[in-house]
Amino acid sequence: MEKPQPQNLVLNLSRDFSVALIEYAEVLEAQRKFVVANQVLKSGTSIGANVREAQNAESKADFIHKFKIAAKEADETEYWLLLCQRAPTYPNPEHLQKALQSIKKIISKIIISAKSKK
Repeated sequence: MEKPQPQNLVLNLSRDFSVALIEYAEVLEAQRKFVVANQVLKSGTSIGANVREAQNAESKADFIHKFKIAAKEADETEYWLLLCQRAPTYPNPEHLQKALQSIKKIISKIIISAKSKK
């Protein structure tokens, strides 16, 4: 019998965000907005990928580094979503922007906490 894994808030939020982002990118692609769909999809799903990689970090420095990459990808995603919000012919990404703000706050707190424990 498999042992239940403890809940990891940032892992769960970043995974759920990635799924919602995939759905948003599919809407963009259906509207033939391929370039932005690709950009937001790459940066947005990279957040969760780096958070997940950090769970198997080789050292505290590696852990911090993976989270810093996740933070950079979150900033890039925020930029693409802001462009979508401001472009009148794009679907509103407000739900994604709100979710991303929560993820960014948690990532920032994790980085600060990990650095203080060095």
